[in-house]
Amino acid sequence: MSPSSILRRHRVAALLGAALIISPVIVSFAAQNAGKASLSNAVATTQTPAAGITAPNGSFAPIIAVTKPAVVTITTVTKGQPDATGEGSPFDGNSPFDQYFQRFFGDQGIPMPKTPPQQSQRAEALGSGFIVGADGTIVTDNHVVDGATSIKVTLDDGTELPATLVGHDAKNDLAVLKVKASKPLPTVKWGDSDKLMTGDQVLAIGNPFGIGTTVTAGIVSARGRDLHSGPFDDFIQIDAPINHGNSGGPLIDVNGNVIGINTAIYSPNGGSVGVGFAIPSDQAQKVVAKLMKGGNIEYGYLGVQIQPVTQDVASAIGLDHPGGALVAAVTDGSPAAKAGIETGDVITGFAGQEIKDPKDLSRAVADVQPGVKETLNVWRNGKVMQISADVGRNTEDVKTASNREGGKPSAEQGLPSLGLGLTDITPDIRAQLNLANNQRGAVVERVNPDKGASAAGIQPGDVIVAVDRTPVKSARQANQALAEAGKSGKKSVLLLVDRGDQQIFVAVPFAAG
Repeated sequence: MSPSSILRRHRVAALLGAALIISPVIVSFAAQNAGKASLSNAVATTQTPAAGITAPNGSFAPIIAVTKPAVVTITTVTKGQPDATGEGSPFDGNSPFDQYFQRFFGDQGIPMPKTPPQQSQRAEALGSGFIVGADGTIVTDNHVVDGATSIKVTLDDGTELPATLVGHDAKNDLAVLKVKASKPLPTVKWGDSDKLMTGDQVLAIGNPFGIGTTVTAGIVSARGRDLHSGPFDDFIQIDAPINHGNSGGPLIDVNGNVIGINTAIYSPNGGSVGVGFAIPSDQAQKVVAKLMKGGNIEYGYLGVQIQPVTQDVASAIGLDHPGGALVAAVTDGSPAAKAGIETGDVITGFAGQEIKDPKDLSRAVADVQPGVKETLNVWRNGKVMQISADVGRNTEDVKTASNREGGKPSAEQGLPSLGLGLTDITPDIRAQLNLANNQRGAVVERVNPDKGASAAGIQPGDVIVAVDRTPVKSARQANQALAEAGKSGKKSVLLLVDRGDQQIFVAVPFAAG
């Protein structure tokens, strides 16, 4: 058994010089008909719980005794893609994985055998999961089973069972499996992740590196983390150590309930540094309930580009406080367009839910079954109104909502000056900027780097199409509208800007000068 057969499979995002490993799954590669690879000679390490972590009776043993039997190891087989010549294979001594082994295992003298050329490959991936139904229903991460040609589940008592994929959802990174057992299986119950608070104690259970089911302890480090890995990011951040192979395992509270599903780590070296992320149970439970019915999930679709309502935006449009989702653009022919949603509207409620930010709206719309009519609370021109919309169907090439944020505003205040030089759209400019024949507005010709427009992110080449929601067709109209906004005594002005294929609102504070 050689640790050279162990590789990580992951998507990596550059983040503060470290790696955000979205898929901490152990993967082993083996030639067809070769013996099963496994782990040995692993570096011995000792996990030390975070300081101050204690259970009410001084031990987590009673919780683990109840929950651990329901945690499983998931092994999948996928088709490998070796180079026909054998060059550049994961073990030839010349791949990026070699650096990973050096960082991860240190100076252990681990051999890097070269894969024989011209042989078909298979890849065995290892993850975790947990049983939610005594009939053999198992929950895990989608990336644990993605692309699998076969799936095997190993129970806590060592029993190995073939599993079938009931349903999966890539957007939420969740999957449901089913195994047939000769007797009812131990289960764990869902908990309420909404009640979790920063500082609450948690346990992570899974099979890191294939060494066997392991329990680690920690606390909730933060809530609502957005890793930009999908439209519904709302991760629980934890400091309980999780590593490759923990993916899909449960995050347990002190009552023995599942309040999260471990899915990602943030690491500069491939191992745990105490920054892990889990999908909240309240989000997962809804998705799992749908997946248990089989197949994939259909998401609702509204058809708007949205962005946050910052304090400057709120000031510019007359809202007494920031909040809601500002509509920057409405897709032609979309449910939003048919319902009468307009650019500049602020959506503050959807289907009876308060909308505090764009993420709230994206999730709320996605949860609605396509074809259902829902009511939106909309702030428009100083008044709150209700609009009914028939929610459409979201496909892979249609986004529920795009979050387009404007630039960061300047904190300067004073005389009404933005530092903009505007010009009309001439035939030459239209050609240079590749503008549509019917495009109207004022083109930003220059931006004073010391004024508010520059700090807010306005760029040369932007086309201002509206000032404080009033359409402008020329530089003269835009300058007049800006002057009127300055005279009104408002702290900022709201510009609707066309930039490339995007349309965004930018709140520009009036700066001195």
